[in-house]
Amino acid sequence: MDLNQAKVIDQVDEKAIVDLAGELIKIPSFKLEETPVATFLADFFGSRGYKVDLQEVEPGRFQTIATLEGTGGGPSLMLNGHTDINSLTRRWRRDPWVPVVEGDRLYGHGVQNMKGGLASIIMAAEAVRRSGVRLKGDLVVACVVGETQGGEGTHFLMESGFRTDMAVVAEPFGVGNLVTVHSGIVHMAIHTYGVTGHIRQPQGTVNAVEKMTKVIDALGRVEFTYQPRADMPDLPKLNVGSVIGGLGQDYILVEPPYIPDLCTIIVDVHFVPGQTVEGIVADIRRVLDPLHAEDSELSYEIEIPPPESFKGRRRLVMDPLDVPRDAEIVQAVARSHREVTGEPPKAIGAVLPFSYTANDTCHLWNAGIPCLLYGPAVVRGGDGEDDSCVIISEMVQCTKVLALTALDVCGAEE
Repeated sequence: MDLNQAKVIDQVDEKAIVDLAGELIKIPSFKLEETPVATFLADFFGSRGYKVDLQEVEPGRFQTIATLEGTGGGPSLMLNGHTDINSLTRRWRRDPWVPVVEGDRLYGHGVQNMKGGLASIIMAAEAVRRSGVRLKGDLVVACVVGETQGGEGTHFLMESGFRTDMAVVAEPFGVGNLVTVHSGIVHMAIHTYGVTGHIRQPQGTVNAVEKMTKVIDALGRVEFTYQPRADMPDLPKLNVGSVIGGLGQDYILVEPPYIPDLCTIIVDVHFVPGQTVEGIVADIRRVLDPLHAEDSELSYEIEIPPPESFKGRRRLVMDPLDVPRDAEIVQAVARSHREVTGEPPKAIGAVLPFSYTANDTCHLWNAGIPCLLYGPAVVRGGDGEDDSCVIISEMVQCTKVLALTALDVCGAEE
């Protein structure tokens, strides 16, 4: 380890990492509600001398892009993490908004996806800044919104024309894993339609919910057209994630004497490179169209993206990712991992089950930015509880590795 690397590593402080992650846990930031975290981070970075861009992704919805400006002449690196968190499930035992340290685990809702990784990328940049080592290239910390709804924030950032030479996204896949391959994701709404009437005289009515049961059953028989991937053998996958049916366009739910005339399901398809949304829809129609032939009262419609009236719907398609293992950013993270741990990464490429999902790397890659995933491991709730946590030692290791990656990629002044 050279002198600059040692200076940077010396500034990685476990307590500071845990404290920052704890502060982030305390601020609920479900998708569409990330602005309080954005303003907290804007103040954090601004008080430390970063160039701060508080971006308004949509009216009243902000994300924070902070840049530790280089001296010039070196490649730029983006460390990317999302501020939105998953919905709160029902079996939490701890207060989800109070950070709790138990041994090597930090509990709190949202820390698992992905405020633990977010704290790591921020503190990696802080380790560089506090060390006094001046980078040649810019180091960007992108704290983006809406990853859980398809990557709204990173997509907005790319649409604005913002670019760096390379990027790392700190999703919680474990610091032994350099993930360069993942699935694509598309969400769709499927509607069935009925004819309403009162239960006292059901003749001539059509129950949209009953018709949807046939659609759901048929979706279990979809056979996709695709080229199998040995590194992602369980894909493609289809899941019916939600269902709502009722009366009228607003799905009135409190008039059960009336036959429901609209039913909607939200369907998720995780797919492999080579598949297209058009092909996926054609495969689905192959099992749904015969339903109408068998039952003339069954009519359906596929809508992509799902209707805007569904708050937080996934508007964007996330394409599959397949970054070459010899890409410079992949090799830079691998070198830094070895420097910190003394060992090579456990895996580079598709890493299961993590590669069975998608994330903001797809938007970076489509914009021409070589990238990969490298972030601290988490532990999901079990034994009758949903409480999730991040492994503190992995947050520390991630911080060290990404700080050294910044030195490697951006270069340091002598």
